[in-house]
Amino acid sequence: MGRVDTPEPPTYGVEEEFLLVDPRTGEPAPLNTAVAEHAKRRGVDLELELTSCQVETTSEVASSSADLRAELIRLRRAASEAAGEAGARLLAVALPPTLPQHFPVTDKPRYGKIAERFGMIAHEQGISGCHVHVAVADRDEAVQVSNRLRPWLPLLLALTANSAVYRNADTGHASWRSVLWARWPSAGPPPHFDSADEYDAAVREMLASGAMLDDGMVYWDVRPSANFPTVEVRVADVPATVADTVLFATLVRALVMTVLAEGKRGEPVPPIAAHVLKAAYWTAARYGLDGQLVDLPGDRALRPAAELLYALVDRLEPALTVLGDHDMVRTEVERVLTTGNGAMRQQRAWRRNEDVSDVVTEVAAATVEGL
Repeated sequence: MGRVDTPEPPTYGVEEEFLLVDPRTGEPAPLNTAVAEHAKRRGVDLELELTSCQVETTSEVASSSADLRAELIRLRRAASEAAGEAGARLLAVALPPTLPQHFPVTDKPRYGKIAERFGMIAHEQGISGCHVHVAVADRDEAVQVSNRLRPWLPLLLALTANSAVYRNADTGHASWRSVLWARWPSAGPPPHFDSADEYDAAVREMLASGAMLDDGMVYWDVRPSANFPTVEVRVADVPATVADTVLFATLVRALVMTVLAEGKRGEPVPPIAAHVLKAAYWTAARYGLDGQLVDLPGDRALRPAAELLYALVDRLEPALTVLGDHDMVRTEVERVLTTGNGAMRQQRAWRRNEDVSDVVTEVAAATVEGL
């Protein structure tokens, strides 16, 4: 483990996407406009997602995990209460557990163009993720962070997996969201880029090919933010609980600090072929925290997810100590491994009676847990 020389730890923030469902049936409810109106009266601005059964919260910039936790609690509480007032229920789940009839596209010109160009990919969306923004110096630094984060992305996906049950069935995957999300031509693991200029050239080529409507459709799991001086990590399913989101975001923040320090020391960027990274992604999506994952930062052997998660915490100890979060993270990792992440909770609920209503009840309880 190397030192982390950070005069001032980077600030960070989180975006969480949520599903709106009918409180009686658990099926997606196209009520995002009404929910946003109720939330606005509570002082919270919700973003309307591509499908009208989804909303997104955006946290204020945070300097500590305690601040972030308080902010996420405030936002989830307001969004949940606004959903109730609009006749819906808010679920922190990456895919609808029930059998959705359709996903109406939100009535915005841009979303209409996306639906027209991408057809069923857009109309079968209903996908909810979590995005963590960490402050960086510039876009070149963001690209270098992206290169160095690539080996860690499958483990972060496994940690946050929260889409095991979909269309009234056990998908056999911890994160089925990541499988469906990969259908977008601009989604998935980020390629390696030598500079922001090379990144921009790749985006221009994808725009010219029609594979993206605009640069807002850069859906790679790490990217320089288009709107903020941050690197944005987008690999996660929306976590089941606020505690899970805080753990994920804190690990991402510490990882960014750690890889920046490695770069300053001149350590080489780990080379990972695209097919190797894709295989590690699939293994993480399939097994989550329950199985064995590819040790990409190590010798690429299969190892228990818990072992790799503890190894990550050990590697991040200098950064987590600077942040004052080391003890919290170790406690939260033990909690998640003991009680389960969202996917594990869904699978346990499903296996009781193979009744999707049990899954919806479990997800709903997790969404407001700790609020």
